[in-house]
Amino acid sequence: MMIAICYFQSPVGYLRLQADDEGLQSLLLNSSPVDEPEVTDPLSHPVLALACQQLQEYFSGSRQEFSVPLSMQGTVFQLAAWQALQRIPYGSTVSYKSIAEQIGRPKAMRAVGMANNRNPVAIIVPCHRVIGANGKLVGYGGGLDMKQWLLDHEHQHAG
Repeated sequence: MMIAICYFQSPVGYLRLQADDEGLQSLLLNSSPVDEPEVTDPLSHPVLALACQQLQEYFSGSRQEFSVPLSMQGTVFQLAAWQALQRIPYGSTVSYKSIAEQIGRPKAMRAVGMANNRNPVAIIVPCHRVIGANGKLVGYGGGLDMKQWLLDHEHQHAG
């Protein structure tokens, strides 16, 4: 199985995308292009090409849902939490408690938070849409400023 890597320059900084033949494995925030010998031309890899196209559309405000195939590795619990994240509507937010309830583990708010923290495909699997029960922004791998930017961007283009 071939692994392909590229960088995407977004309004929130460089994003490092990694894919295999089946789908996108990771989208890392706050990355900077480094001299990685594995970096490929995204257009030469169908998954990376689709991911970059959909990210461009997302950041331009014309895409609200992603359809790029994913190839994420995680525990059964993490995969369930990440699937629940993908059901949060564009421009909306939910609490960690809500995600825990959706996956049938109503007391597992902390575990949901840890699964969010380990989400390998940021933005496309929208962990930025999860907030504290009190409505406050809490924790985000890209920092709270980036989380706020993404939520503001979606709110501006929702509708």
